[in-house]
Amino acid sequence: MRFALGLSAAVLGVLVGGCGGEPAPHGDSVPAGEAAQVAGSPLEVLRPSELDAHFAQVLSPRQFVFPADHGPHPHYRHEWWYLTGHLEAMDGEEFGFEVTFFRVGLVPPQESSATPEGGEASRWRARQIYVAHFAVTDLARRQFHSTERRAREALGLAGAASEPLRVWLGPWSLAADPAAPEAESDRPVWALRVQDERYGLDLKLRALQAPVLNGDGGLSIKSDSPGAASYYYSIPRLEVQGRLVREGKPIAVTGLAWLDREWGSGSLGRELQGWDWYALELDDGSSLMFYTLRARDGGRDRHSAGTWSDATGASGRIASEDMRIDVLDSWVSPEGTRYPSRWRIRSPSLGLDLAVDPVLANQELQTTPRYWEGKVSVAGTRGGRSVRGRGYVELVGYALSAAARKR
Repeated sequence: MRFALGLSAAVLGVLVGGCGGEPAPHGDSVPAGEAAQVAGSPLEVLRPSELDAHFAQVLSPRQFVFPADHGPHPHYRHEWWYLTGHLEAMDGEEFGFEVTFFRVGLVPPQESSATPEGGEASRWRARQIYVAHFAVTDLARRQFHSTERRAREALGLAGAASEPLRVWLGPWSLAADPAAPEAESDRPVWALRVQDERYGLDLKLRALQAPVLNGDGGLSIKSDSPGAASYYYSIPRLEVQGRLVREGKPIAVTGLAWLDREWGSGSLGRELQGWDWYALELDDGSSLMFYTLRARDGGRDRHSAGTWSDATGASGRIASEDMRIDVLDSWVSPEGTRYPSRWRIRSPSLGLDLAVDPVLANQELQTTPRYWEGKVSVAGTRGGRSVRGRGYVELVGYALSAAARKR
């Protein structure tokens, strides 16, 4: 679901130390309203900004067009390309991975060509900023590793383009695979490349199904507030092959990945404190996506929703009342943040009764902000028949809430 996470990570990254650990040079501008957000509670980086209204708003359904919509939408304030996946080596070693690219507009599009009176546009002037997160779950070693990068769009340090798709942040990139034969417009073939000091990925991703539109034909409403919505689609199954590099050693891998795409200009509603997001792939070919929006009183917001897809790619909406989720356990991070851990997910309308378990307890990303996102195993029944599966769960707002309570 990832609503507003890209905005919070990018803006906070700029304001605290600049991009890439360097101060922002003269010409990069951050609106005063953004600075005020950081001065208050840590949760305020997730809240609406006065700047949001100057970007295009998500107010009604739209017609999606592929492959163009795989690319950027710069008239909206923020968007992200979010990949999670499961990899297996020839010797049976298993891995999970997450790679995310966030784009955040710092200046409204209508102002993007403006320059100071009598001056020239600085080559360093930041109109947009990009943030990327990379995480690997290494089951054989029982280890979880995460890292992040930040960069301005200036000087080609980061950016995004469409037809062919390319999103990059330094050497990290998601791009149309030039070596692949021409694919159907809604069944792309992409190349994913990321590398840090411990792990790297060099993967080819081939969509096995057309994009699934979430919400009302792709319009995902998160609150009663106008504009508190996103355009949201997923590709639950992408075939993966390539290599994972661990401490300099390449390992051939194959597997399955999930893509989430969202863009919009709204932010987390003031009545909410975070969300839990579930993306589960069952061995009968079906897929489940559901997000629980958490209200400040700890209850579930009525805008919580999801999507069910069957093995043919046919999909349907899931309303909040159609899904029951019981938390069976919890895990406390070294910093003292308590996260839910282990769930029972039931839906009478879908005939589902699933047990969802993290493969490792500690899959918390040490990024800005901190959040838990990890590989999980799935077992249970669908329509009375046994099913198994795997997936990813994302838990956002717990660390920020804990920090706010300590203030």
